[in-house]
Amino acid sequence: MNTLDFLIKRPLRTALAGALLCALPGVAIIAQPATAQSAPADLDRAVTALRGISTLRADFSQTDRLGQVASGVMTLKQGGKIRFEYEKSVPLLIVSNGSSLYLVDYEVKQVQRWPIRNSPLGALLDPSRDISRYGKLVPTGNPDVISIEVRDPKRPEFGMITMIFVRDAGAPGGLELNTWVALDAQNQRTTVRLRNHRYGVAVADSAFTFKDPRGSSRRPR
Repeated sequence: MNTLDFLIKRPLRTALAGALLCALPGVAIIAQPATAQSAPADLDRAVTALRGISTLRADFSQTDRLGQVASGVMTLKQGGKIRFEYEKSVPLLIVSNGSSLYLVDYEVKQVQRWPIRNSPLGALLDPSRDISRYGKLVPTGNPDVISIEVRDPKRPEFGMITMIFVRDAGAPGGLELNTWVALDAQNQRTTVRLRNHRYGVAVADSAFTFKDPRGSSRRPR
């Protein structure tokens, strides 16, 4: 790998892992006390919005701590299925089949796996994960924007995830997931933004499998 590849691809890969996989609140997230009277209603609306998504496809862009940006397409389906497919210059894939979340690195031919319940995306993927119990509403100063912070104060090494919703009558539950921000234990921030949301699109379950790069004898997952 040349110097340019190292400077561009490696930080992007590291940042992605930080954004989606290193902050692991799991099921032990402890809610912080909400102070605004509207907090319970807004948290409930966010839960309703997430549970109302049958399928979703959206373009995403990811900005790492160095300001570098990578983009691609996110596909989501009820049942804990999600796929982050990056632009061709980033040989990386994040995919969940409903039970496990995989980080597939085609450049170095490695696959890492986590149970969904131990992923910060559990709040998005697992409809039984009630973020109204485990999240904290963060004031935004804008009545059309809801920000929910998810972290475990007893496990600071897990980092923090903040999910940002924008009111949109055309989105399920009237709220659209617009952005999430991951802050790891070293205060390194990664931001993922979604745009061009398409709800209710036809998505086959095969979209949540991948070709294992570790050898031709391994079956697709």
